[in-house]
Amino acid sequence: MPPTTPAPRARFIALLAENITRGTFEKLTLGKPRQPAADPTLQNVFVRPITLKSGLHLTFVWRHTTRDLTKNFPTAEAVTQIEILLGPTFLDAHLFTTTSTAQLETRPDNTARLRVKNVVAPQISDLTSVAVPATHDQPKHHPIAAAAAWLRTLGVTNERGQPREGMADKFRQIQKFSEILSHHLAENFPAETTAAATEPIRIIDMGSGKGYLTFALAALLAPRAHVTGIEARTELVAFCNRTAAAHDLSDHLTFIPGAINETPVAACDVLIALHACDTATDDALAQGISAGARLLVVSPCCQKEIRAQLVAPAILADALRHGIFQERQAEFVTDALRAQILEWAGYKTKVFEFISTEHTAKNLLIIAQRTAPRGQPDDARAQRIRAFAAFYGVRHQRLAAQLDFSL
Repeated sequence: MPPTTPAPRARFIALLAENITRGTFEKLTLGKPRQPAADPTLQNVFVRPITLKSGLHLTFVWRHTTRDLTKNFPTAEAVTQIEILLGPTFLDAHLFTTTSTAQLETRPDNTARLRVKNVVAPQISDLTSVAVPATHDQPKHHPIAAAAAWLRTLGVTNERGQPREGMADKFRQIQKFSEILSHHLAENFPAETTAAATEPIRIIDMGSGKGYLTFALAALLAPRAHVTGIEARTELVAFCNRTAAAHDLSDHLTFIPGAINETPVAACDVLIALHACDTATDDALAQGISAGARLLVVSPCCQKEIRAQLVAPAILADALRHGIFQERQAEFVTDALRAQILEWAGYKTKVFEFISTEHTAKNLLIIAQRTAPRGQPDDARAQRIRAFAAFYGVRHQRLAAQLDFSL
C-alpha cells in the first residue's frame, strides 16, 4: 500500500521548518484574510529571519489598516504561530527561500492547494546580489542620522552613534515619530516643504520636555520650518537652548518657558503635544485649534478626567467593576471623544499605535488634519457626540469645554 501524501498545509509547514533549519528561509507573506475576520483591520503578516544576541529569530510584522505591530519569536515558536494563522486567519501564504518558492492557497471550505517552484541557482557572477539574512548589527536607514551630534548631547546615543544603555526605546520613538511626521508634513504642506519655499512652517511643541522630538523636527526640516518648544521647567528650557546653539540649530529652533494652559499661541501651522498628562492634552489641542493649526499631533497620557465620571451602562457594569477595565475604558472614552470633537471642529482624524507596546505603553497617536474652514462646526456630528457621552455618563470634558461644546 503506497504511503499517504501529507495534506498541502502540513507539507507547507514542513517545507517552512526545513528551510529555517537549513538557513535558506528568506521571507513569508500571509494574505487574503478569511471573512468575516476577527479583526477587520488586519491585512497581512510579513515574516523574515533576524539574528539577535540570543540567536536566530523570526520577526513578524502585523500590517493593519492604520498601524504596524512587530514582534520577534524564536524559530520553533514562530513556526507554531504561523501554523495557527494558516487557514483560520489567512487563506494565502507565500514562502520564499534561496532555492524555491511555495504558495499555499486555502479555500473557504478548508481544502487547500500547494504549488512549489524551484529557483534557478545563481551563477558565480550573480552572487554579489544574493541577499544576506538581516541582523540587528547591520547599518539601517533612519530619518534621523544615528551619528547626529545633538543626539549625543541629549544622551540618546554614544560616540559611535549607538543608543546608550536604557535609551534604545527612546531612539526608536524618535525615529518612528520623525518618519510619521515627515509623511504628514509633506502631505499637508506640499509647497512649504520644498527647497523653494519662502515661508517656514511654524511648528509648536507643547510640553517639549528635554526636546527629543523638537530637535528631530528642526533637524529634519531646517531651514523650511521654525520649531518652538514650550516647557514649564525652566532648567530644561535653558539646557535645550544651549544645545540648539551648540549644534547650529538656534536659527530655526527655540525653547520658551511656560505651561501648556498658560502660554497662548498666536499662530501656528502644526501643533504637537506628546504625553501631556490628562487634560493638558486637551489644552494643547484647544490652543492649536485657536491658533489655526492645519495639523495637530498628540500622544495622550494619564486620562483621569473621564474615569471619575464614568457610569457603566447596565450591560457593562459587571466588567467595569474591575479597576483595570475601568482604566482602559476611560482611556478609550477620553480619546474617542477627543477624536469626535476634533471632527466636529473641522478636522479629519487618524488614531493609531505609532510604535509597539514592547517599546512604550504610551503609544497612541491622534493626528488631526484640518478639512473644513474655521468656525463651521458639524452640527449633525454634535448630536452623535452627545449620545456617545450620555451612554457613558460623561457630563463634562476639557476639550469640549475649551471649544464651548455642550455635552
